[in-house]
Amino acid sequence: MKECIILAGGLGTRLQSVVSDVPKCMAEVAGRPFLSYLFDYAAEQQFGHLILSLGYKSEVVLQWLTTQSLPFQVSYVIEDYPLGTGGAIKLALSKVKSPNAFVFNGDTFFDVDTTSFLDFHEKSNALISLALKPMTDFDRYGSVDLADGGRVIRFNEKRHCKQGFINGGVYIINKDLFSTLNLPEKFSFEKDVMEACLNDMPFYGCVQDGYFIDIGIPSDFAKANLDFREK
Repeated sequence: MKECIILAGGLGTRLQSVVSDVPKCMAEVAGRPFLSYLFDYAAEQQFGHLILSLGYKSEVVLQWLTTQSLPFQVSYVIEDYPLGTGGAIKLALSKVKSPNAFVFNGDTFFDVDTTSFLDFHEKSNALISLALKPMTDFDRYGSVDLADGGRVIRFNEKRHCKQGFINGGVYIINKDLFSTLNLPEKFSFEKDVMEACLNDMPFYGCVQDGYFIDIGIPSDFAKANLDFREK
């Protein structure tokens, strides 16, 4: 059974000008909560269990869930206070039953072929696999460098890049990833795990070139409202 953690507890600080009364994942995009598109995608990709990591205005998400008829099991955890991306993932892993779990960001849609991605993760014997999106002429994201075979060798800071791979915010992680790491309750998955442990753990990047959008800023939120009209 494929399982996925969705990080859905964000305040949406950069979206306050257009979305101010709901969690980012519940922002209305083309007439529907953004989370509903992630749910449709999860159903298409044949996930059996989704774990929502909730925080800010979690009651809005939970109320919406009561109105949905879904083809998969949904569990959730609620942060009493913000735990960072790493703390949120670690908390949600308590609900995961399989050896590996996917992780999605609740404000990003990346059309990854999860079957081939999981196959890549298992064949690489990776502790963490990242779905990477090829991009050209970008400066909003940092880039990721790979060695032969897909091993991640460097995370580059944000700067203008003619072409490269960005971290698309979709991961596969081993359930016991955090068992050997001495981490506080609140920590960043990106900074305190991936970047800090890059040379000590097998992290791999899998290039996927499907549709990608991050609704975290107003301009891309507006673009999503156009793009998702057909969905």
